[in-house]
Amino acid sequence: MSRANEPVEPAEDLVQRAQAGDGAAFEQLVRGCYDQIYRWALVQTGDPDEADDVTQDVLVVLYRKLRSFRGRSRFTSWLFQVTRNEALQHGRTAGRLLRIKQRAREVTVEEPEVHDGASEIDGLNLANAVRAMFRDLPVRQREVFDLADLQGYSPTEIAEMLRMKPVTVRANLCKARRALRAGLLEKHPDLVEGLTQ
Repeated sequence: MSRANEPVEPAEDLVQRAQAGDGAAFEQLVRGCYDQIYRWALVQTGDPDEADDVTQDVLVVLYRKLRSFRGRSRFTSWLFQVTRNEALQHGRTAGRLLRIKQRAREVTVEEPEVHDGASEIDGLNLANAVRAMFRDLPVRQREVFDLADLQGYSPTEIAEMLRMKPVTVRANLCKARRALRAGLLEKHPDLVEGLTQ
């Protein structure tokens, strides 16, 4: 399956050169991984500002601890764990968690320029409804849903990244899909009806 936002797995020699202190190789590695780190941080935090902070923290950790990567797993799996750990550490403060939840519930929508009327507005409303419900999912379900349905990773790859069993990945994916579907049917049946007709 082709991934829409497939991260580029850096060449082994690029990682090795960066580990040996090659500054140009490290810069190239960061450029290749930056968008993926930010995306993972955004899934973890649910907030663009928090994701920016986590991304910067991950880059610092990457600079300081790249030499600890031993190649026993894929580099992206190791980097995902670093990002996840930094996001968890970043969000431990109770006040910060409260702000994230409040922001997730206060989804603001810019009014689109209406070109063909109701269909554009319905599509925008549906996208914003899904985005709001996605933010309300438990973190594990958000991670699995994003990695599987939005990025196209297989359950086996996700299991490696999250250090869990593939069957647990599938269970969380099923729960996330069910919660999103139920939420849409309950809160926005008018939007869902337009899709099934």
